[in-house]
Amino acid sequence: MKKDLGSLPAVFPMPVLMVATYGEDGKVDVMNVAWGNICAMDKIALNLATDRKTLKNIRARKAFTVALADEEHLKEADFFGTASGNVMTDKFERTGFHAVKSAHVDAPVIEEFPVTMECKVEEIRDSFGEVKVTGTIVNVLADEKVLDEKGKVDAGKLHAVMFDQFNNAYYSTGSKIADAWRIGSELMKK
Repeated sequence: MKKDLGSLPAVFPMPVLMVATYGEDGKVDVMNVAWGNICAMDKIALNLATDRKTLKNIRARKAFTVALADEEHLKEADFFGTASGNVMTDKFERTGFHAVKSAHVDAPVIEEFPVTMECKVEEIRDSFGEVKVTGTIVNVLADEKVLDEKGKVDAGKLHAVMFDQFNNAYYSTGSKIADAWRIGSELMKK
């Protein structure tokens, strides 16, 4: 029997995304975003609160990077979600992480995170009291340690982190359980 839980954001899993920008002073700014996802083949959508320093930077620079948080760097990823760049001026430096300038957009690439999407702003619009930022993914960088023999990202090697909104917890990706668009193919024969 199912039980009513009321209105809540009941999507699981949610990716844990590290959105990086440059501030007006050229300093690296990173925030942890759970409310974001792919919205087209080369587009990513982020929902950001209106008071975020990262949003101000995105508006000014028209670019950002999005890295997938991984289990190895979860402590720092969580910190990026709890510390405010508006208050803590040395937020990025406290982690000991390293950044390089993207070759494709005006935003930093955080070297420690194994997969990063380099994005240019496509659209920014107010939506339900927050701001929806849609970016075009112009390039994806991946550390060789998370690639398979065909040069594709291997989720088993990546150990990406997922956010559980039901319990405010993190989970790590596990092992492959089936091939997409194949496991259900036997039902096509009926």
